[in-house]
Amino acid sequence: MFIGYARVSTSEQETSLQLDAFGAAGVDTVYQDKASGVGKRPQLQRALRALKPGDTLVVWKIDRLARSLSDLLSLLAQIEARGARFRSLTEPIDTSSSMGTFVLQILGAVAQLERSIIRERVMAGQAAARARGKTWGPVRTLSPERERRLVAWFLEGGRTYRQAAEKFEVSLGIAKCAIYRVVRPDAPYLSRRRQCR
Repeated sequence: MFIGYARVSTSEQETSLQLDAFGAAGVDTVYQDKASGVGKRPQLQRALRALKPGDTLVVWKIDRLARSLSDLLSLLAQIEARGARFRSLTEPIDTSSSMGTFVLQILGAVAQLERSIIRERVMAGQAAARARGKTWGPVRTLSPERERRLVAWFLEGGRTYRQAAEKFEVSLGIAKCAIYRVVRPDAPYLSRRRQCR
């Protein structure tokens, strides 16, 4: 019996491509996770428990199964302990032979090296951008001076948050955040709002 395991990293991504490949390969049952390869993967655990002697766990690519060589080797040991085999549809990997197992370990090591190199490049790029003064996140809607004027105008009395927002042409949430920073800096509203900028 072929048991498929499909995974995408975020809930916005879809497993359609993997499922189509499983259908073409005659995979009987498919378990799917929408989670990072380093996070919890409950459907992978279900797929491993479902394996019986003679079954084959099928994935589209080995990086859908494991994110590091040690993780890959651990999962292969669990598959082997159940008397099952492993197969990748897009790479020439089938652990029914010793050569297939060897190739799998080599590809797992190469994939881990590639991820490490990409991570190093991203970190180096971010460090260089920071050194040039680049910042991330939302751009502050109100300059410090406009925010001071908004708060002073509001504190003159008799004005609502909405009026402050309309006068200074910002959203109601931005106006509230500016005022709360002065009037109620410990307000839970500030920590709840993601765009208090």
